[in-house]
Amino acid sequence: MPSEDNLIYLASRSPRRQELLNQIAVRFEILDILVQDPARPDMVDETVRAGEKPDDYVKRMAHEKAEYAWQFLHTQNRAKHPVLTADTTVVIGGRILGKPQNREEAFDMLRLLSGKTHRVLTSVAVKKDGLLFQTVQTSDVTFAPLSRENIEAYIDTGEPYDKAGGYGIQGLAGKFIQHIKGSYSGIMGLPLFETTGLLRKAGIFVP
Repeated sequence: MPSEDNLIYLASRSPRRQELLNQIAVRFEILDILVQDPARPDMVDETVRAGEKPDDYVKRMAHEKAEYAWQFLHTQNRAKHPVLTADTTVVIGGRILGKPQNREEAFDMLRLLSGKTHRVLTSVAVKKDGLLFQTVQTSDVTFAPLSRENIEAYIDTGEPYDKAGGYGIQGLAGKFIQHIKGSYSGIMGLPLFETTGLLRKAGIFVP
C-alpha cells in the first residue's frame, strides 16, 4: 500500500504530463521553476550541440533538467521526494524540431511533416538522492498530406506554439495523423509504461 510520503515532484509545467500522471494515479506536486526561480525559467539551455544525435540530445535534456531540479529542491525548505523530468522532441531526416517561435517556423515544420513519417523521442528521468533512473522511448508518427489551407487553419488555432514539432497529437492535429507505431502517451510527452517502471525503481508505489 502507498505511504503518506508516496509523492513525487514533477518539474514540468506541461498540463499533458500532469494529466498523464493523474491517469496512472501517481501523487505529485509541481516543482514550478518559473515561479520559484525566475532567473532560470527553463532549467537548461536547450541548444543542440554540434554533431549531437537526437537520441543523445533528448536524453541529455531530461538528465540536465533532473539534476538542476534536484539541486534546486535542496535550496527549498521542502521534503526530498523523487523528482521527475521529461523532454520530448520531434525528429525528421535527422533534424530536431523544437517548439516553433513564430508562425513562419510553425508553417515550415508542419509542411516538413506533411505526408511523411517522423520520430517522436521522449526521455524520462527520475532523480532520487544520488540515483538517476532514465529511459528514452521512441515512436513513429505518419502524417497525412496537408494543404496550405490545412496548415494555416491549424496555426490560426494557436495550438502549435508550445509543442515540439508544432503539433499536439491529443489536440486538433489528431485529425492529421494516419498511423502511429509506439506509445501514444510517449508522443504526448510522458510514456506511461516506461514512466511507471522508473518510478517503481525509485521506490514509488504505482497501483
